[in-house]
Amino acid sequence: MRKEMNKISTVLLLFFVCLSSFAQEVDEKEKEKALRSSTNYTWDANKALSEDDFIAAEVDYRKAISKSPDNSAAPYNLGNAYYQNETYNEAFGRFKEAGEASTSKADKHKAYHNMGNVFMKRKDYAKAVEAYKEALRNDPTDEETRYNLALAKELLKKDQDENKQDQDDKDKDKDDKDENKDQDQKDEGENEDKKDQGEDGDKGDEGDKDEEKKDDGKDGEGDNESDQKKKPEQGEGDNEQNQQQPKPNQLSKQQVENLLRAMQNAEKKVQDKIDAKKVKGAKIKTEKDW
Repeated sequence: MRKEMNKISTVLLLFFVCLSSFAQEVDEKEKEKALRSSTNYTWDANKALSEDDFIAAEVDYRKAISKSPDNSAAPYNLGNAYYQNETYNEAFGRFKEAGEASTSKADKHKAYHNMGNVFMKRKDYAKAVEAYKEALRNDPTDEETRYNLALAKELLKKDQDENKQDQDDKDKDKDDKDENKDQDQKDEGENEDKKDQGEDGDKGDEGDKDEEKKDDGKDGEGDNESDQKKKPEQGEGDNEQNQQQPKPNQLSKQQVENLLRAMQNAEKKVQDKIDAKKVKGAKIKTEKDW
């Protein structure tokens, strides 16, 4: 019984092994068939591209890529076609696809070399350097790749130096602006201080002016008093002169004196008469009026 079970297990194992092998053979045949079909589409695309029929070539390349992912030639050639038409984004995608599908170092080298070329067109020199390095890892003898790598490094260094200079200039401009701002604030503060001092000085000057005005007022009052004292004298002198110089239709000084003298004589006569009457009618008092 036990021997029979072992025989059955052995038969089943052999059956599964044979079945697996058959499936692998079928799978390999399908892959080979798909690869042959993909290769045929690739040849057709190459022919159309040589005849400058880019549209037909692009269609056949896409069919070739869809038939077999193992055909690295189809995406590589399509990438070259895009590169020639300056469609660099599409070209990069196809070169990357070709590099991943490639099984040989030679094919990988070509794919990464062309990826480096795309990065150079984009002026992305850092990524170009990495792509050329990967290409040289797969083929260290390629002098063209080595030259492109040196050129990419030189352009990357120049680009970094320019960026650093631009950043330094920006930082310098910022520092200058900050310094000017601080200086403006400082000047503004000094102007405020001067303004305050000027107001205090103006107030002091106003006080001094007020004091001077007071002193001038006092001096003016003295002058006015003296002037007032002098003015009547001057007025008197003017009056005398005016009196000495008779105006038209007025008596002369001599005539006025004669008239006054005559009036004084007349008053004296009248006064003499009054005094004579008082003497005659006067009573002598011997007693006080108590």
